[in-house]
Amino acid sequence: MGGVGYWLTEHVVYDENTGENLYDGTWKYKPPTAKDIPIDFRVTLLPNAPNPLSVLRSKAVGEPPLIMSNSVLFAVKRAIEAARAEVGQDTFFPMDVPASVDQIQTLCLVDPSQFSLI
Repeated sequence: MGGVGYWLTEHVVYDENTGENLYDGTWKYKPPTAKDIPIDFRVTLLPNAPNPLSVLRSKAVGEPPLIMSNSVLFAVKRAIEAARAEVGQDTFFPMDVPASVDQIQTLCLVDPSQFSLI
């Protein structure tokens, strides 16, 4: 979940004068936790794939899960592209990290006049 937090919520702010990290703890940054994992989360492991040369026969620790977390960012980008296509604005757009809720909403070109109450 650390990778998901990195791509979607981990906004680092530095003091312009001193360069000090102003968000160096969890008072302002709330990393994702186990409760943020979807209830229906399907995972399969590669069967019959021993790894005798690794520590305790581990398959992946550390970097590989973090690297795979970029799929979350790509999924968000594809969702934004679909939303923009619905309003006829399927042109290129830059997307910075972290992709916060506010940034995603802005990139989706959300216009309140498009909403309707039934």
